[in-house]
Amino acid sequence: MTAPVLVACSHGTRSPAGRAAIRRIVDDIRALRPELDVRPAHVDVEAPAVADVVSAALTGPGGGAGPVPGVVVVPLLLSTGVHVRHDIGAAVRAPRAAAARHLGPDERLVDVLHERLTEVDVGPGDAVVLAAAGSSDPSARHDVEQVHAWLAQRHSGPVTVGYCAASGPSVPEAVAQARAGGATRVVLASYLLAPGFFHSLLSGAGADAVTAPLAPHPLLAHIALDRYEERARRPQP
Repeated sequence: MTAPVLVACSHGTRSPAGRAAIRRIVDDIRALRPELDVRPAHVDVEAPAVADVVSAALTGPGGGAGPVPGVVVVPLLLSTGVHVRHDIGAAVRAPRAAAARHLGPDERLVDVLHERLTEVDVGPGDAVVLAAAGSSDPSARHDVEQVHAWLAQRHSGPVTVGYCAASGPSVPEAVAQARAGGATRVVLASYLLAPGFFHSLLSGAGADAVTAPLAPHPLLAHIALDRYEERARRPQP
């Protein structure tokens, strides 16, 4: 039986670098699983919208293509929140459509964060602030705190959390708190998937160094495929 279509759904961004980073994840998924039908989608800013991609896959319009056996939407998002619950949730209410888990928390994301910190020469005594996007959803904050706990196990210096929006402390507040605690060097670990608006804010947060976003990185495609397989193995609604 043909495997369900994998809809790789990102937030969407106006940043050319951000769009390229997300395309790289999708390309890496296709390279790992060339037999899968992998289609990109977005919840905001960019087209095509996730609901449109799911609908087109299920109905098979145009080009003589028929409907597919099912669709699994994989959120290329690090935490739960309104986009996962509302936008993606609404898109998969149709029969034969389902949503997989979002990418985080996952210890492989901490591997990527640690690699990014190495790229900016983080030292054992440096204070690290995990800079996350933020959400009004308490579950999203819980997701970030789990990643924070794992990262704190990997770094010998202090590790705290700051948010770009919707939650506190803000990233600048977290940096200031780290300095007040005696840190001579503060490094922002960007817990952001791709370049874009939030990452552009980090350079003005007062840290001594800012890591690159998580993407592109080959581990991201592996996590996305694991999320797909977890959901594809379960019966479709």
